[in-house]
Amino acid sequence: MKNETITHWGKATYVIQNEGSAPFKITVSGRDRWALVAATVLIEMPEIGTMTRKQAASLTGVAPMTRQSASWRLQAITCQPVEKWQGKSFIQGGRKTVREALYMPALVAARFNPDLKAKYVKMVAAGNPPKIALTALMRKLIEAANALIKADRLWIEKCA
Repeated sequence: MKNETITHWGKATYVIQNEGSAPFKITVSGRDRWALVAATVLIEMPEIGTMTRKQAASLTGVAPMTRQSASWRLQAITCQPVEKWQGKSFIQGGRKTVREALYMPALVAARFNPDLKAKYVKMVAAGNPPKIALTALMRKLIEAANALIKADRLWIEKCA
């Protein structure tokens, strides 16, 4: 077929029937044409572009979730309630395939995208583990893809 691209991701094989579709062009309009990532996002998350940024992050599984039950909110020794929730946030649920596909672009963005690199360096300097900072970049990437598809516009590089 004319507009057919076969891509391999792990054990799965995706066939993109219409490579000229608007969401596909928008998703791969970034600097480094991530056709495989775009295909994975569009296939695994057909809802993209119709959600809010928080919904997109949650559906991907990169939104921080806090466990705020009574046992988590009480201090261990005194069993007194704390004023502010203290502890770790976790990511959970979501679509694992999309999370796996976003990992490598987030890693590349942490090195070469000036805005995302600054965010990554700032988070690591603040004491966050590098994996947590990469998860935040993954969230930024899926939120950007969602916003671009919703607005029906291409990615535009910032001029210095």
